[in-house]
Amino acid sequence: MKQRVPEFAVVGHPNEGKSSVLSTLAEDDSVRISPMPGETRECQTFPVSIDGREVIRFIDTPGFQNPRKTLQWMQDYKGSDDTLIQDFVDSHKNDPDFQDDCQLLQPLLRGAGVIFVVDGSRPLRNMDKAEMEILRLTGCPRMAIINCKEEETAWLARWQSEFRKHFNSIRLFNSCQATYRERIELLESLKSIDQELQPILDQVVTAFQQDWQERNNQVAELLLDLLEQGLGYSKSVAVKPGADEETLKAKLHREYDAFLRTRETKCRKEMRVLYKHNIFDCEMPAQSILQEDLFSKKTWEFLGLSSSQLIMAGALSGAALGAGVDVAAAGLSFGVFSTLGGLIGAAGTALKGKKFLSGVKLLGMRLDKQQLQVGPVKNIQLLFVLLDRQLLFYSHIINWAHGRRDYDRQASKGETLPARVGYTTEWDRQKRGICEQFFASLQQHGESDAQDVREPLAELIRQTLQEISSGRQV
Repeated sequence: MKQRVPEFAVVGHPNEGKSSVLSTLAEDDSVRISPMPGETRECQTFPVSIDGREVIRFIDTPGFQNPRKTLQWMQDYKGSDDTLIQDFVDSHKNDPDFQDDCQLLQPLLRGAGVIFVVDGSRPLRNMDKAEMEILRLTGCPRMAIINCKEEETAWLARWQSEFRKHFNSIRLFNSCQATYRERIELLESLKSIDQELQPILDQVVTAFQQDWQERNNQVAELLLDLLEQGLGYSKSVAVKPGADEETLKAKLHREYDAFLRTRETKCRKEMRVLYKHNIFDCEMPAQSILQEDLFSKKTWEFLGLSSSQLIMAGALSGAALGAGVDVAAAGLSFGVFSTLGGLIGAAGTALKGKKFLSGVKLLGMRLDKQQLQVGPVKNIQLLFVLLDRQLLFYSHIINWAHGRRDYDRQASKGETLPARVGYTTEWDRQKRGICEQFFASLQQHGESDAQDVREPLAELIRQTLQEISSGRQV
């Protein structure tokens, strides 16, 4: 027998958060969100599928058109409670004054639960009480969501008191700021509105959690691919007699610069798709560190290892930090790339009063039999900078609720950055050692196929993603 897919009709007034709650719960940014009444005239279903199987569906409904008259009819009704909704629809389906009310009640005829959404920042009205009583009289399992901004709680106690008379469960839920963890908590709380729903909603929550873990696994692979391709980059070009070597080096510099930027952009786009941000571009705030160029001074100051950690990493991993020049087989010296973007040298530090790094070097170059060899990357700091940038983007994208629409306002907000904003700075010696082994493998082979090197870093990234998405401090 085919398993029942649980349905929930999302009910509420325009501009109170009904559609944004639905969009966030369904992870669907195609849901139309409009402050204008009357935009939704017919029910629209938004299914949530995992691995090709529909696990739950949410239904966007019109608002009540005549709640007082609808309530009066139901209070005067003399028939069976079991046929209340059907008899109301049959009696009013051809009356244009009750078109929206009939549409709203259609999913309830099929046994859908109710999620009633109100804006808790405004006072309670008699019309709201009428709508609550209508929903109570339907006998359907019901949850009330107060879509309330944290700073606007003056009317919250009054709403909660009234809701307790009419609903099986009450939740505070800011649909524009809800994280993954808060969405799961809301789904968990739906179990309490009807004991019969609990087994199937247990399966839904488990499916959501497993799907999220699989998405995190895919992100970990994206980040590993980015690190392998970006740090293991290597290219050889022929050097003709009399060629301008400086011009050739500059050309190779630009090619690597463009290559890495393209790979980073591709990685972020794929992350957006994984977390179902398909329509709107969740721009970073103007002052976000992720708006900075990958090779800018500020990026390297704010992300990756601290100066002391960078020194220790270089000393322990033998990663050839600041290695100076590579002597070519023919006795010629091409040195290494310095200061990509002109600003990487800001990471220079002192060890026991002596300059340890003076202008951090990035890519090795050497001439071998008239072939100019570039790469792989010589500076482990780039590994941590790349990781931090992607982890920060991951945190941004998973916590940008699908029902959020304040893109323009968010992009214009200022942002005060702390002294350091990356995740890897807080990693302990063991975690940094995993990264150093991975980096050393790329130095030797240009790739990290060995599972004893790749898998520990993959597991570290997966663990970090899980900690970020669960709201725990990494």
